[in-house]
Amino acid sequence: MLSTYLSYQLIARDLPKAIERVGDQPVIDRETKYYQENITKVTSIDEFVKDDRLFRYAMKAHGLEDMAYAKAFMVKALKEGVSDPDSFANKLSDKRYAEFVTTFNFAARGTLATVYNKAQHETPANYALQAEIAGIPRDSEFVKTETNYYLSNIGKVKSVKEFMSDYRLLTYAMAAYELDSSTEDMDQIEKLLDGGTRDPDSPANKSDNLNYKAFVAAFDFEGMGETATTYSRAQQPAVDKYLRQTLEENAGEQNEGVRLALYFERKGPSLTSFYEVLADPALARVIRTALSLPDAFASADIDKQVKFFEQKFNIEDFSDPEKLGEFLTRFTSLWEINNPTSPALTSASILFSQPVEFGISTDALFAIQSMKR
Repeated sequence: MLSTYLSYQLIARDLPKAIERVGDQPVIDRETKYYQENITKVTSIDEFVKDDRLFRYAMKAHGLEDMAYAKAFMVKALKEGVSDPDSFANKLSDKRYAEFVTTFNFAARGTLATVYNKAQHETPANYALQAEIAGIPRDSEFVKTETNYYLSNIGKVKSVKEFMSDYRLLTYAMAAYELDSSTEDMDQIEKLLDGGTRDPDSPANKSDNLNYKAFVAAFDFEGMGETATTYSRAQQPAVDKYLRQTLEENAGEQNEGVRLALYFERKGPSLTSFYEVLADPALARVIRTALSLPDAFASADIDKQVKFFEQKFNIEDFSDPEKLGEFLTRFTSLWEINNPTSPALTSASILFSQPVEFGISTDALFAIQSMKR
């Protein structure tokens, strides 16, 4: 049986391929197709929870499969939404609930919750508002004609270049965010779109003009690629989460350490505080293992635990792929020592299960393990 480190590496080095294999499994493929064919038909919370098959898929995608039976609990969370910091979902220490409600945001989006896309739904509303402010009635023929053209064509746009090439479409979109295409520098607009909003130093983020940032956020080709004008949290992103969740569960059936490593790899980059780590038992277990701490350490004072973790690790390092990889190498090696996958694996052999910079590659280790069998 492969060591924890090697099993994790065989998955992590080509995650897209590993996820693709999960998606090809007959049962998973069948459930995914059902979800994709039906989620866009849902227009209310009641419809959502009534379709048990659909609801369970969505819950599993967010790691909440064990709570799929608690529909009244989830209905309360969905009805209160996430806009209010004191809403039910926001007050729960487990952030997965707030993430779930953000994905299926019926409280904010109403009947559009499962199809909402900024480019398709926010932009026309903004355009109508700007037309009203300018003194043009909402139903004047020009606004109606331009809106129909926009809605008929925006979903076909897959890149910044395509967007920039349709001046009529671009003019409409810019007007919705209080930008005048007749006076704005089009080269500058293209640079803004190319830069996106993920990088704090992108042109849109560094600009004092908040309209630029709102415009670029609505047409986020840099962050979402060709799905920018069709992206909906409740559709493909939910499917991606479901497949990733299933991949982790499958790995856990063979080796719990691999599942924990994959989970930490997914969650680590978004962590901003060790209090978040302690609020998630799985993340906390990874940290304790990496520090060779006993389970009893979890009963210590929370503030003292956080202070100790901060002395050992920089939380920002988990957003650095290289440093995160080093950390997970440490975790999987220590996990293997404490939970050996095979009696034949000694502590010494585990220490040699390191990446290529330590003198032996993952491929070579795989071959050696195969020969042992």
